[in-house]
Amino acid sequence: MPTDMRDLMSKGLKCSTAEYCEIRIEETDETSVRFRGNDIELVSQNISVGGNVRALHKGGWGFVSFNRLDNLAEKVEEACAQAKLLGDRLNRDIRLYPVDPVVDYVQGDFKKEAFAVPLKDKMELLEGYNRLILSSPEITSSSIYYMDRHTHLHFANSEGTYVYQEKMDLGGSLTAVATRDRLTVQESARFGSNQDYGMTLGLDDEVREAAEAAREMLYAPVVQAGQYTVILDPDMAGLFVHEAFGHLSESDDLDEDERMKELLKIGTRYGSDELDIYDSGTEGPNRGESKYDDEGVPTRKTYLVKGGVVVGHLHSRESATKMNESLTGNARAINYRFPPIVRMRTTCIAPRKHTFEEMLRGISVGVYVKGGYGGQTNGEMFTFAPSRAYMIRNGAIAEMVRDVNLTGNVFETLRNIDMIGSDFEFKNGPGGCGKAGQSPLPVAQGSPHIRIQKVVIGGEKK
Repeated sequence: MPTDMRDLMSKGLKCSTAEYCEIRIEETDETSVRFRGNDIELVSQNISVGGNVRALHKGGWGFVSFNRLDNLAEKVEEACAQAKLLGDRLNRDIRLYPVDPVVDYVQGDFKKEAFAVPLKDKMELLEGYNRLILSSPEITSSSIYYMDRHTHLHFANSEGTYVYQEKMDLGGSLTAVATRDRLTVQESARFGSNQDYGMTLGLDDEVREAAEAAREMLYAPVVQAGQYTVILDPDMAGLFVHEAFGHLSESDDLDEDERMKELLKIGTRYGSDELDIYDSGTEGPNRGESKYDDEGVPTRKTYLVKGGVVVGHLHSRESATKMNESLTGNARAINYRFPPIVRMRTTCIAPRKHTFEEMLRGISVGVYVKGGYGGQTNGEMFTFAPSRAYMIRNGAIAEMVRDVNLTGNVFETLRNIDMIGSDFEFKNGPGGCGKAGQSPLPVAQGSPHIRIQKVVIGGEKK
């Protein structure tokens, strides 16, 4: 099939009249399951086949997506006509970073194939987790989500590149919901992988822990609002660096924001000598891992901050040329219905030497946060909500607290990181990243524990 597809795409590209043209074709098998309490909300198995053509002429991009592979030459001609119509009006000099043409066939390297497991077995596994959640003390409901995808992806361009990649993606969340009076809280066991269905197995202990944490949260006091020394666990630290700093480093947005471009200028210091932040498409197994991006460019490990200093940004071929920086292989599209834009893959804080016990030592009153339900960013400002939080008192973990929100300026917060742990972990969850209507894109993050001074925490004022 890859050889036949390459021939089909090569014939289509011969019809291009643009400066540059590319074709992306993908076939995806997807399974999705959702439970809510004792009710099954969704069981679906779908196959989608489609593709797109993208063409560039005088700074104008043409884009056509389709669900039928016949008349591919017409789709190429249509995309080129769009590009010419727009480019003749814009007449901009947009150049793509030069890349040597490559021909490659990347077969999937899977430990246990999710797509080979019968739906019946998946349902029995999830039903077992659901029963475990609902049988836990003071748990009033549950929310179970599972998905897996198996994708055959073909990319070819007018420069001679052809890449076939076989991919697998899976993720899920097993959520316990507890209610007391008017208070409802929840906690989850989450998983994700790009190569191993085995990640879904043997999660009973994690499910029990999540249910117990939800029950405990019902009786936890609201945190007192104020400024604290805060320790982030690897999950929350990874979420922070992804949302608060990674998005700022995506250069298609950065190039259009002069103020942010100045704030993230190469050579600007935003942390101690111990702070390294990087994004990588090569480290795995992670949901952000891939040999090539969606422009057929090899992925790599890209340092964004090295020794506390800004040293790089994330790029597509267009943005790398605009900003006169090295290509990073970060052009990604969620599926064939969208053109690629600059997106993260696996965004990380590199480990250093400190232990968790060293971080606790010397904190008279602080907060320890674990996991995160997400956050909001507005330029350099952020707000995050952890899934769990505990007070730190006299150098030890103390009582659980709830309604914890972390807010602040990302650059000030980076400067206030005073300890970085040695206990690095990758985190792969069921969700993904959102940008420009393309969500959820598979990503991962990684970090050790980190300690931050002077973090503003919202809660109950006294």
